[in-house]
Amino acid sequence: MFFQKYILKRVYLIFPILLILLMLISSLTSCKEAGTGEPGKSGASLDEEWFPEEEKYEILRDDMVYAQIISRGISDASTINAMETVPRHEFVSENQQDDAYKDHPLSIGKGQTISQPYIVALMTESLELTGEEKVLEIGTGSGYQAAVLAEIVDKVF
Repeated sequence: MFFQKYILKRVYLIFPILLILLMLISSLTSCKEAGTGEPGKSGASLDEEWFPEEEKYEILRDDMVYAQIISRGISDASTINAMETVPRHEFVSENQQDDAYKDHPLSIGKGQTISQPYIVALMTESLELTGEEKVLEIGTGSGYQAAVLAEIVDKVF
């Protein structure tokens, strides 16, 4: 019985402090998510107009690299750096740009697709490039794979 009273007494003492901390963290998190840093101000999602377009795609690209590429075991630094650098949304039509960093291939017309980001990273890593190579890329399609390779090797043809 003594132990239960002891625990309850401690919980009653700590509970208000925990509640205040929880409210403070919640408030700060909502401010950060809103992108304002100020309580009570509403923020924008990546789709709203005030968000700079290039920054929006940079965030989507970073998310793609971590969620689709690194998490699946791609570990080659030059491949990861290239995937973080090349703006995939510039290799698809304007109406598909917001989908460019999703985990699937996209149509580029005439029955062709731009490969899924993970597949591009996997093919690139499997080449075990050192940076001094000259690469002949055949069947370029959108040019995305060639652009990724160009970030790593000496020349791409």
